[in-house]
Amino acid sequence: MAMTLGALHRYPVKSLRGESLTRTLVEPWGLEGDRRWMVVDDTGRAITAREVNAMVLLRPEITASGLRLHAPGRAEPRDVALPDPAVQVPVSVWGSHLTASPTDRDTALWVSEVLGVEARLVWLDDPTRRPSDPTYSAIEDRVSFADGYPLLLASESSLAALGDGALSMERFRPNVVISGAMAWAEDDWRLLRIGEATFRAVKGCARCVLTTVDPDTAERGKEPLATLARMRRWDRKTWFGVNLVPDTPGATIAVGDSVEVLEGVPSGDGPLR
Repeated sequence: MAMTLGALHRYPVKSLRGESLTRTLVEPWGLEGDRRWMVVDDTGRAITAREVNAMVLLRPEITASGLRLHAPGRAEPRDVALPDPAVQVPVSVWGSHLTASPTDRDTALWVSEVLGVEARLVWLDDPTRRPSDPTYSAIEDRVSFADGYPLLLASESSLAALGDGALSMERFRPNVVISGAMAWAEDDWRLLRIGEATFRAVKGCARCVLTTVDPDTAERGKEPLATLARMRRWDRKTWFGVNLVPDTPGATIAVGDSVEVLEGVPSGDGPLR
């Protein structure tokens, strides 16, 4: 069975709801508009849905002038203008320290009230400020506010292998979802082409408690980590999906594009860690 790009997602604000796309531009640091915004505390440290589960209920929408935020129970959305890139504040996300542009005080008050914690919203005006981990990628590679790498790939067949279909792919927050692959085949991919874009598969994705937060209710349970721990646990971690780095930024990918593995696992190697 031929492999194709089955779904395409971006997440304008880190840890908030994502949106499904039919086509998009691939930039050096990820899909166009993906995770360029982030919620931080008063020290600039990233706040994620791992700790504030209700973040998954807020729906961001990219607009011509910035961002529009929709929150449950709020009749009116909050429109956020792109902040002045000349104003920078220090921020940190998973060991990366850089600067970003803060939004206005009224937006900070709105976000804080909706989430129930002191918070503000920042925008990464220049993603070249944040390198990805050179242990698994090239020294020149860059990433937005994603956890560690520009894109995350997941497979429909791998999700199906986890159980009875009760879990949605939304819990894993992938950017690209592959149709037609064998379950867990992505473990052995090292270089692939989606449409006209080429990507390096640089590292498997170790999953955290965010996957146990229901994206529709923000309630936390035990799945899928309980099942993953039985099926996909090594190195004291549970694994689902593969991190990608673009090699052809500027290309456009679209749902339905063909997917081709250009390079597989070398002899003697194991799944991506």
